[in-house]
Amino acid sequence: MLGNRLRKRAGAFASAVLLISALCGCGHGSDIGTKVVLTTGFGKDEVFRIETSKCTLPEIMVYLTNIQNRYESVYGPRIWETSADGVTLEQNVKDIALAQIARIKTMDLMAEQYGVELSDGEKAQVENAAGAYYASLNDTEIASMGVTKETIGDLYAEVALAEKVYQYTIKDINPEISDDEARTITVQHILFKTYALDGTGKKIEYTERAKKEAYQNACDVLELAREGEDFDELIRRYSEDDKSTYSFGKGEMDKAFETAAFNLGKDEISDVVETEFGYHIIKCISTFDKEETDANKIKIVDERRAEAFGQEYDAYVETLTRNLNEELWDSVTFIHDENVKTMDFFDVYATYFPNA
Repeated sequence: MLGNRLRKRAGAFASAVLLISALCGCGHGSDIGTKVVLTTGFGKDEVFRIETSKCTLPEIMVYLTNIQNRYESVYGPRIWETSADGVTLEQNVKDIALAQIARIKTMDLMAEQYGVELSDGEKAQVENAAGAYYASLNDTEIASMGVTKETIGDLYAEVALAEKVYQYTIKDINPEISDDEARTITVQHILFKTYALDGTGKKIEYTERAKKEAYQNACDVLELAREGEDFDELIRRYSEDDKSTYSFGKGEMDKAFETAAFNLGKDEISDVVETEFGYHIIKCISTFDKEETDANKIKIVDERRAEAFGQEYDAYVETLTRNLNEELWDSVTFIHDENVKTMDFFDVYATYFPNA
């Protein structure tokens, strides 16, 4: 409930695109449509072109169909009836898939610049992965997406090459991270909410009177905690968060919550702390978790590397001409056919490239 990452999760489908996002989430902004947009001069089924690289309709349909079916496997087919701020979920997913595949192809152009290529062994892995995924498709899926085994092989080769470019560009980036910078603490908390959710899941803020009542309840429970009542029991009786314990490092939680938590000693209890979620009473369980801190160091190093790559990537993107076949792209829709259930494209790749 509290962490920035928890609030920003896109949903259960993330497992389907995590592999690609890890490679491509470094750029800031769209990779398509920021320069001249053309609707003529494209080849058959050509969705976009970035310099000499192009994306075809079957390629984009592989991404879209796999992501679509991941969503539906969790939420059901009616999930596409939802929208936010006038944008349907389907359009949102289309845009995500377009940006992801565009970034992969851009990174492959970078590979040419750096002289990075797949080894014979990596090419063999690509071939095996493509064979495995293509063999999993039924005739309806093959026809609906318009794919061949070569299409799948090209997509897997591009992802593998993009990963290799990423590793090439960050190979000399090894920042030193101190224990203090990476320090991870563990706290328990009691939450008194200052909002409710309506039937659609929309957040409805409490009235000022209801907020004052929540604050007074927090103050009363804080007094009980400081008088020595068992904190676990107080959590069980009063907390409105479905999670009672959080381990986190700096920059991961709501600022007010984090500041209060990091200023506590072991077993100390905070004053009432206000965040966007409500009023909290925080108890520090551990001021330094060696195992978690070491893991956080690795995460921070990865973030620094991704940031460094993102800067290089963004600078490279600015030199490119990118053209979108708007007419074709606007006509692209999801496949709604009970015989089209494929959703393992990303999983198969991860099987053959487990360290990606």
